[in-house]
Amino acid sequence: MTHTQRPSVRTALPVDLDEAAHRCLVAGFEGTTAVPDTLKRLIDRGLGGVILFTRNVRDAEQVRRLTDTLRALRPDLLVAIDNEGGGIGHLVAAGAPEVPGSYALGVVDDPALTARCADALAGHLATLGITASYAPVADVQRQADNPIVRTRAFGEETELVSRHLSAWIAATEARGIASCAKHFPGHGGTLTDSHHELAVDPRPYEELDLAPFRAAIAAGVPMLMSAHVVFTALDANRPATLSRRILGDLLRHELEFDGVLVSDALEMKAIADRYGEAAGARIALAAGADQVIVAVPDLGVTLECRDAVIEALHEGVLAEERVREASRRVQRLVERYATPAAQVAPWDAGAGLEAARRAVRVPPVGVRGAHVVDLFPAPHPALNWGGEDLLTQVLAVDPTATGTAVAGEPADLDGVVEEILAKAGRAPLVVATCDAGLYPWQGRLRDALVARRPGAVQVATGLPDGGAMCSYGRGKVNLRAAAEVLVGAG
Repeated sequence: MTHTQRPSVRTALPVDLDEAAHRCLVAGFEGTTAVPDTLKRLIDRGLGGVILFTRNVRDAEQVRRLTDTLRALRPDLLVAIDNEGGGIGHLVAAGAPEVPGSYALGVVDDPALTARCADALAGHLATLGITASYAPVADVQRQADNPIVRTRAFGEETELVSRHLSAWIAATEARGIASCAKHFPGHGGTLTDSHHELAVDPRPYEELDLAPFRAAIAAGVPMLMSAHVVFTALDANRPATLSRRILGDLLRHELEFDGVLVSDALEMKAIADRYGEAAGARIALAAGADQVIVAVPDLGVTLECRDAVIEALHEGVLAEERVREASRRVQRLVERYATPAAQVAPWDAGAGLEAARRAVRVPPVGVRGAHVVDLFPAPHPALNWGGEDLLTQVLAVDPTATGTAVAGEPADLDGVVEEILAKAGRAPLVVATCDAGLYPWQGRLRDALVARRPGAVQVATGLPDGGAMCSYGRGKVNLRAAAEVLVGAG
């Protein structure tokens, strides 16, 4: 059945309940200037929020016009975006401040500096009329082979993560921007990316990483985002997003969180492939979520989720009071955060590069005129890593350098090795990898190059993987700081 063939729902709900149901939805959409008619109708009926992506961004002025247009349709509409910093963000074209990813901030372990970086990101959002940020990541990087958290986390220890979360949340709140700690109750203990399939954390309850979420709640975080992860110690049958035990018993009663609990995007395969987005929306709200995100630009999917919620209310499968409770929480949130600040104070534009430089803690290498080989995986489809490469940053401080970027596994690895060595000639060789433990082709290519050129300098641009130096991320400032160390500049 196509979206246009979707059957109409039965007799309309009472107006206030219909509006409450719409409050529980956050929708993605296509476009940079005009608002689609379908989205206008959803907003008119009380849509709780919209989430912006790179597809909605051309430049800063355009984004501000778009957010003003959206808010003119309904002043209490929450306008949100994923804005973690580092390589994770959608506002590059709008001049987003350059800050390193969270892991580098944890390596530096200066909460005041973390707060300055968070303040820069939040200040920029305020100028754009975006008043909610689905950040920071509260996950703890527990598994060496975790494919999705990694440098998005502040680190591998709960106390470290907790203090940087608190600093980030406080700085964001001071700007009048709503922060959101994610992914409750933690995605760092999994070996699976829930964008692609259902993830499982088999650890016993006492080993789960709840401390950062407790710290976030203590810091006054207004939103938490749930994980599409099954925690066998808590609920062996359903992922957290759909689990009453996790969202109700644990989050609401044990942790006493009374802010807005928002789901991760329902089109992620952990939900969509097993339940479907529409059923996922209904089950998540029944389990205790206050809002569900439908991030895909196809508003037909959002309508299907909306109709499933309304149908469930008609049938009594979803309790009316549960939806009203969720709507009240969302209403409290938008009363605090829907209206952007009239004036925005300047932020510290240099905080991000300072943090990235402090994270790279090795003596200056001082290799000039090198041939830089940058090996990295293809960009993640949902996180919008911007495609920054190490060579560009090296050239900014050493115009005599040359290089080769390899994005994704080459079909002819031996051929690429020969091509790189031919290009390099007698120049010093630098070989950078990004999470080579997850992508074995990088290790094979690196090892082949180092075998032929034993003096090659090795760099890791993700988590440490044996390289002589590590940037702890691939944000632009991470790579710039690594480049400065490589050439002995700065």
